[in-house]
Amino acid sequence: QVRLVESGGGLVQAGDSLRLSCAASVSGHTFTSYAMGWFRQAPGKEREFVATISRRGVGTSYADSVRGRFTISRDNAENTVYLQMNNLKPEDTAVYSCAASYSGTYLSAIREYEYWGQGTQITVSS
Repeated sequence: QVRLVESGGGLVQAGDSLRLSCAASVSGHTFTSYAMGWFRQAPGKEREFVATISRRGVGTSYADSVRGRFTISRDNAENTVYLQMNNLKPEDTAVYSCAASYSGTYLSAIREYEYWGQGTQITVSS
């Protein structure tokens, strides 16, 4: 079982930076058993992939829309995954959720993730 709690959301202006955190409480396995991902859902749109990081933190992958602006990282000693977001744009406005995948391989796909946080709202004003 994994419980995920996001923090760090808020209202910012275009061009600002923000860092999201996702703290994981894990039982039955260790945090390093899980690849982690960030997804977002804008009003009226489907949830979409943002970024993912491998179990040891060696590999990362990003959606084209955020590559070069967002950075995903993890601290396995603290059971936490981060999303550093720079040069935010109004189109980044969404609820951002972190997710944990125990056995997934195609980690940009929502179906690969077994556990989800409640999400945190990011609003970027122009």
